[in-house]
Amino acid sequence: MKLDANLKWLFTELPFEARFEAAANAGFEGVEYPNPYPFEASRLRAWLDNSGLTQVLINTPGGPAGSPTEFGSAGVPGSEQEFRTGFLTSLDYAERLNARVIHVMAGNVPAGISRRRAAATLVSNLSWALEQSRPSDTVLVLEAINRFTMPNQSLDEIEHAAEIAAALNSPQLGVLFDVYHVQRGGGNILERIRQLASWILHVQVADSPLRHEPGTGEIAYSAVFDELDKIGYDRWIGCEYTPSTSTLESLGWREHLGLSRRGDVHNV
Repeated sequence: MKLDANLKWLFTELPFEARFEAAANAGFEGVEYPNPYPFEASRLRAWLDNSGLTQVLINTPGGPAGSPTEFGSAGVPGSEQEFRTGFLTSLDYAERLNARVIHVMAGNVPAGISRRRAAATLVSNLSWALEQSRPSDTVLVLEAINRFTMPNQSLDEIEHAAEIAAALNSPQLGVLFDVYHVQRGGGNILERIRQLASWILHVQVADSPLRHEPGTGEIAYSAVFDELDKIGYDRWIGCEYTPSTSTLESLGWREHLGLSRRGDVHNV
């Protein structure tokens, strides 16, 4: 299993462009972050290359703050054109950054719209997006956001995300298993890993309930990583947590859980 650093959450003590080198120096081989779009892809590519890092994942674009599409538009009825324009932009960035995973953000259910209608919009938009993605080797993932964090999300149960992936039946579509959100959205993490194993194309980790690094909360992460190993998961695991101290001080959990780092790296 390979750990990558989510640069929205980690190394925030530094300017964004400095986080790439900091992640590499801390032993990470890959990075992810949700919103590359404020930067030219060529600049991001240079920061990756200079640090020897792999771009793992990006998100589809979000809309204006406070709008139903702030956290995505795929499951927002009436925003189909916004989704299509944004998705084509994300495909372009993914190709130029060599990112192999796009998190398709569902967005919030607008007032007066049923969850059933939002789900139908999500399926329709994903079907179109898969057609656009077919020539590439990029995979799309759906993430369920727990209702404590975002009460109005169009997609709030990971089993629903897997049902959509099964219905669309494409090897380029699966689920993002965010351990924090799964715990907050009903728990039973190990059983759900087993049940959803064939659909898991990306994993993100943070502890619950405060969303700090693994080992600071209620989740038995040694068992989580053991279960991921049992199902044969060999893709990236994104570190998407708020460090309880500084980023470097928070990284000790990797050694505690016996997770290796790259080559000759700095001690933390």
